[in-house]
Amino acid sequence: VLSVQLPLGIAIALKLTRMKHGRTLVIMLLALPLVVPWNMIPMMWLNLIRPTGLLGQMFDGLAIPFDYKFNALHTWAVLVVMDTWHWLGLVVILSFAGLSGISPAYYRAAAIDGATPWAVFRHIQMPKISGVLSIAILLRFVDSFMIYTEAFRINAGGPNFATMFLSLDLGEEINSFTYGAAAARSMVYFLLVITAAWTFRTAMDRRRSALQEINT
Repeated sequence: VLSVQLPLGIAIALKLTRMKHGRTLVIMLLALPLVVPWNMIPMMWLNLIRPTGLLGQMFDGLAIPFDYKFNALHTWAVLVVMDTWHWLGLVVILSFAGLSGISPAYYRAAAIDGATPWAVFRHIQMPKISGVLSIAILLRFVDSFMIYTEAFRINAGGPNFATMFLSLDLGEEINSFTYGAAAARSMVYFLLVITAAWTFRTAMDRRRSALQEINT
């Protein structure tokens, strides 16, 4: 999901920096899904993709086969689109904040040197927003371990366990009273999250130290 949300969020943030009108409205619309209760999101999307829902009727009218109950690819597509709709605003807001903090002097120097838009993005914009992107990646990575309601409501880990995330498996073990296995999985969860957080923290500290050495 991050491979979709990060490029899309950065592209939208870059577009926002060039907008002169309507920027605030776009940011507000992108931020709205962030305040929707997590347990309501799968219900909203289920009402859309059911055969009687808006998207379900649209697919039927266009003669596009869509069966999220028995087609694993369709189930994954629903989960990816739903998660992107929910969290894309976070990536956009963080990226836009990082881009807004870039001094205009960098752009003027790039224009004098005749830098292409790709060169500006690669050598100016991307390094400047790498810090906030690291935060976005860490938040989304940790949140990915907590996905439960979305996958459970959409298809309960199906079809044929194609969307059986670790959290769903853990929930099944708790419901079946196999607390030993559930406790072991919980410890694995904890170690994975701690390791990811430590890795990102170490990488950010090294980057900060490298920037300080360059500035001095």
